[in-house]
Amino acid sequence: HVQLVESGGGSVQAGGSMTLACSTSEYTYKSNCLAWFRQAPGKEREGVAAIYTRAGFTQYADSVKGRFTISLENAKRTVYLQMNSLKPEDTAMYYCAADRYCTGRGHLLLLAEYTEWGQGTQVTVS
Repeated sequence: HVQLVESGGGSVQAGGSMTLACSTSEYTYKSNCLAWFRQAPGKEREGVAAIYTRAGFTQYADSVKGRFTISLENAKRTVYLQMNSLKPEDTAMYYCAADRYCTGRGHLLLLAEYTEWGQGTQVTVS
């Protein structure tokens, strides 16, 4: 069954760090791509980081490169988003998502390709 459950959100001061976790079902964890998206109030949902699980290839939005890291922990079927040097503009609801059939080629952060979604976790940077 499809399951993605985010955790780890909260409030942090600018310059601080936070790690988000997304726990998945066995079915969902077998997806070819797992990703994190975010949506700020009044803005469209945007891709933040993605990982092609078959090879570990990662892709990041320009706005978070060098600050955020996406990773997997297979034993826990969990995907993480380590966020460092946080800025107020990183404030958003963060969502975990899965694209079962992605090929690992091209742009991995296309919103329309992700069909499985978690409920989201709020991150506030002040």
